[in-house]
Amino acid sequence: MAARVTGGRPGTIATLVIRIGVALLLAGCGVAASQQPASLPPASVGPAATVTGAVVQTRAAIAAALAASSIQLQDTAEPYRTAEPRGVAAAPRAVYQAILPDDPEGGFIVVYEFRDAASAVDAGNELAGYLGTGAGRIQYPTDARHSIRQVGTTLVHYTWAPSTSPDPTSARVAEALAGLGIGFAPPR
Repeated sequence: MAARVTGGRPGTIATLVIRIGVALLLAGCGVAASQQPASLPPASVGPAATVTGAVVQTRAAIAAALAASSIQLQDTAEPYRTAEPRGVAAAPRAVYQAILPDDPEGGFIVVYEFRDAASAVDAGNELAGYLGTGAGRIQYPTDARHSIRQVGTTLVHYTWAPSTSPDPTSARVAEALAGLGIGFAPPR
């Protein structure tokens, strides 16, 4: 017969292990919770865009085109999301802003990046088609003007509307962008 080990109340070790585990779990939650902000900003700018060489080149081309019309381009941290079809919405993007003195909340230019030029052309056709049909059209004023340009592996999108754009420079932005790459026109 085996000898019986005694020395304490049954379940004491198990209870102690459970209490230590719960304490560690709660302590870990407290540390993580104290390092997180109280609220998170909405992710409205779309998938994070790593600024690749293609995006840098497109930004430089946009800046040069705008500079020729005496319009400045700036990077923006403002959340901005334009109406877009699924295929375009899934693409990495960078958002820039043409400085419009009379419309500080306008002038957004979105640069989407695709794996190759053919994919950018496909996305340009998809975006133009979407903006010319019901689902895309209802998201803008009836007089909205869209500039969609393919530059290498990127797609540039700018929208303005005479009825809602208080700065006359808005139209000049679209005119300046018209010289970039290949254009797509939404059906009317």
